[in-house]
Amino acid sequence: MAYRRVDIEIIRQIRSKIADDKRVMTEKQDLAGYSYDGSFGSYMPEVVVQPKSTEEVAAIVKLAYENTIPIIPRGQSTSLSGGPLPVEGGIVLDLSKMDQKLEVIVDDLIVVVSPGVLTGNIHAAAERAGLMYPPDPSSSAVSTIGGNLAENSGGPRGLKYGVTKDYVLGLELVTPQGEIIRTGGRTVKNVTGYDLTKLIVGSEGTLGIITEATLQLIPKPLGTATLMAIFDDIVTSGEAISKVLTSGILPAKMEIMDQACIQAVESYKPSGLPVDAEAIILIEVDGHPRAVEEEIKEAAQICETIGARSVRIASTQAERESLWKARKMVSPAITRVKPTKISEDATVPRSQIPEMFARLKKIREKYKVNLVVFGHAGDGNLHPNIVADKRDKEEMKRVEKAVAEIFETAIELGGTLSGEHGIGNMKAPFMEMELGAAGLDMMRRIKESWDPKNIMNPGKIFPEPGQKLNLTEG
Repeated sequence: MAYRRVDIEIIRQIRSKIADDKRVMTEKQDLAGYSYDGSFGSYMPEVVVQPKSTEEVAAIVKLAYENTIPIIPRGQSTSLSGGPLPVEGGIVLDLSKMDQKLEVIVDDLIVVVSPGVLTGNIHAAAERAGLMYPPDPSSSAVSTIGGNLAENSGGPRGLKYGVTKDYVLGLELVTPQGEIIRTGGRTVKNVTGYDLTKLIVGSEGTLGIITEATLQLIPKPLGTATLMAIFDDIVTSGEAISKVLTSGILPAKMEIMDQACIQAVESYKPSGLPVDAEAIILIEVDGHPRAVEEEIKEAAQICETIGARSVRIASTQAERESLWKARKMVSPAITRVKPTKISEDATVPRSQIPEMFARLKKIREKYKVNLVVFGHAGDGNLHPNIVADKRDKEEMKRVEKAVAEIFETAIELGGTLSGEHGIGNMKAPFMEMELGAAGLDMMRRIKESWDPKNIMNPGKIFPEPGQKLNLTEG
């Protein structure tokens, strides 16, 4: 696709459509801040626009469509898959300034939000009303709901409550042609025609730009209980996870940390974790207080029976927070080992969790990489993270091979490339491996019918001919 470059005339037209000239950035030092995200690579946009209304978004998108200019939506750029990277240059739309609407409608159990609203602020607003917005990505304190919608983000509570798409009732969307449409509505039941809402959520900005969302809320659980189980063998911990899940208990959260994570956390901020243990499992149940009390005891008994070294049930809120503190420190702790972190989220069926753990141990040894495993063990959404130094080209080549084998293993075990991080440009080369040529072609046809000029976030999801994972070049 031949795109028009953003020249002086295009800049003039953009400025004429945005009320405040300061929200149109062209200086190199400003553009540099929009050239990267939480993944790899750096690509400079040609101009950055910060719209504050749906009408401004529509006007800029229409201009881009008429002139065949790439347009890339962006929130806070916490993406770990390259979702908001302007790989073809063009116009970056920074939607983080569109944060005016955050309206909880208690009687309808919904919240209506602008795309720039922080996910954590939605959680807080729902809780003030005695309700809960379940999707809880780890980046919720800094990520925007627009980014969560684009990537169909999950989080620890995904095991029991599902992911972002499960709570989206309706959207306002600017199409690639600059038209404003609405999908879905404010009702839980809605089977009028094709479900365009579900199609848009998780499409990574390749089909349109979300300018408003109506999200479902649920009553906040009355009780919560948490335990920590320590294991001397990570595969045994996987067996305990499977046993708990088939026992009739459905935890709200079920997280795992392997030995490398434990050691990194203890080195970072010592809290008394056993550095000789191969794995720690954190289990949280919620619901009616009496049911919660029985379920946490049963989960503890199962872990002990399977072979946990020790099990500790938190007796106070302070203890619960203390148990979760170590899990929250994993990401900052492991980057102290080496500066470069490759965070993957290959996901496997629950029955294959023990086997995936065993395979990851072999991959670590085979490629001699610093591979740590943590994540949402209860739904098979593991986070194999590799810490390395991108300045070491030889090491990064081994990392590339390890990452490729992680993807291959997940698919071989009946899993998927991504449980919640999305595809972006990093995982695009592996799409056909999971979907097959015909499946990938069907997705391409949907993309082409919506966006015939391919201006919406080009270079994402769909691989270019011969494209390969490359972690040594930006």
